[in-house]
Amino acid sequence: MPNTRDTAQPDHIADIAVVGAGIVGVACALLLARQGKHVMVLDHQEPGRGASYGNAGHLATEQVFPIADASVLKRLPAMLLDPMGPLRLDWKYMPRAVPWFTRLLLNLRPEPFRRTVAGIRALNEGSLAAWHRLLGAIGREQLMKEDGSLLVFERNESRQALDQLQARMAEQGVPVEFWSGSAIQQAAPQLSESIQGGLFFPATGHFIDPYLLVTELVQAARESGVQFLKRKVSGGRVQASGVSLDTDQGKVNARQVLIACGAHSAELTQVLTGKKVPLDTERGYHLMLPHEHNRLPFAVTSLERKFIMTPMAEGLRLAGTVEFAGLESPPNMQRAWQLQRLSQGLFKQDLDASDATPWMGFRPSLPDSLPVIDSACDGKVLLAFGHQHLGLTQAAITAEMVLEWVPGCSVQPGLPAPEAYRLGRF
Repeated sequence: MPNTRDTAQPDHIADIAVVGAGIVGVACALLLARQGKHVMVLDHQEPGRGASYGNAGHLATEQVFPIADASVLKRLPAMLLDPMGPLRLDWKYMPRAVPWFTRLLLNLRPEPFRRTVAGIRALNEGSLAAWHRLLGAIGREQLMKEDGSLLVFERNESRQALDQLQARMAEQGVPVEFWSGSAIQQAAPQLSESIQGGLFFPATGHFIDPYLLVTELVQAARESGVQFLKRKVSGGRVQASGVSLDTDQGKVNARQVLIACGAHSAELTQVLTGKKVPLDTERGYHLMLPHEHNRLPFAVTSLERKFIMTPMAEGLRLAGTVEFAGLESPPNMQRAWQLQRLSQGLFKQDLDASDATPWMGFRPSLPDSLPVIDSACDGKVLLAFGHQHLGLTQAAITAEMVLEWVPGCSVQPGLPAPEAYRLGRF
């Protein structure tokens, strides 16, 4: 049961306390403040230093299918035995992961799968427009490059899988074009001529610096009156007058609380709402190459090698791989360096990995591949987490949806219907 003990504290420090200073929490805080709300953001570390710091930077509106498919069962032995594989399950974490994977497989049945794809599509289709509105409002449109992305293949035997993917995406209304090897050479001449072809997604893009994006939103939020406090939230309770949060520096009271702390959201959600959420984490890695500029005009993903390369202001970021090992295990940075080895052969001249920096972060994932965007406890508890590897893509539209549950806020018309993202589906 939720913790609803009323301690009769009628005074509020904030209209809304946002727990989590990642891209989703900061975007929500900014929009709420621009609607005239007194907003406070709480996080145990500086804004943007979690998963938002190291994501691939890709605005992945084309990725409308769940994070895994039924073939995960066939891949399970490799997941357990290959520490460098693109999808890895730490055998020590397996007892905790099995219930989550079981629910994932159940969600791949036809009807749940259809609901998942429809839910992802609804968010993705409005994501770029939402980002344009948000960045335009603060004069930072230059942070986003809406220049498309490319999925390439190298082996002739991969062509059938690529054709099938193109048909499936076109069926879902995803803009997609087949590019021949010669067309790819013309657009990205530094790529290897061994690349046979690929799929170009014109309605995608990337951010030139994901961390800079967060810091610019934070600055705009501060200018709109948002307070950012470095505090660790350990619990709380719902009261008649709002929500009281326990932190390592005392209590914080607010009329509403928004839980947007990514992979760390499950515990506070259960404490405040009484609902246990099957939230797990995909541990993602990146390798930043600071001496690689102008290699690529847009993000490029390898179908066979299963990783992405995104051009950024500070160099080229190689990202990808999924590891299920929980929140406590130390990172295996060899998985980040593996990305450099995977890049070998994709270019006419191999990438310069000198002074490269590895990174690992936690992507919050739910077994149906949809986030929770909802209101609970008579509107006192708001929820925005579980976006898996689409948190950057969906952050702005999620922030617009959160406004629907805040009294006095004007709401953007045409937003996705909230039913698919309800907490009660679990």
